[in-house]
Amino acid sequence: MFKDLDPLLHAQLRLAVMSLLMSVASAEFTYIREKTNSTAGNLSVQLDKLSAAGYIAVEKSFKGKKPLTTCTITKKGIKAFEDYVNTLKQYIHNR
Repeated sequence: MFKDLDPLLHAQLRLAVMSLLMSVASAEFTYIREKTNSTAGNLSVQLDKLSAAGYIAVEKSFKGKKPLTTCTITKKGIKAFEDYVNTLKQYIHNR
């Protein structure tokens, strides 16, 4: 029997964000937006969902006079991502 895929990570943009954050210590909002080719509004909504689930930490500050949002994946987020990838592997190998 197949395990359910985490619906929070199954959305394309949220999965892209998590994949990106798995490979860096932290990332600024503008960097994530550029790498995922998303709009600022959509990305903001998806980051809020990931943050509410405890998968990422979002820190808001200022760089000079400009707002700066920095995201970091949490231990819970790393585990969720690894579980998601392992579940996908089970789907692929059990055709």
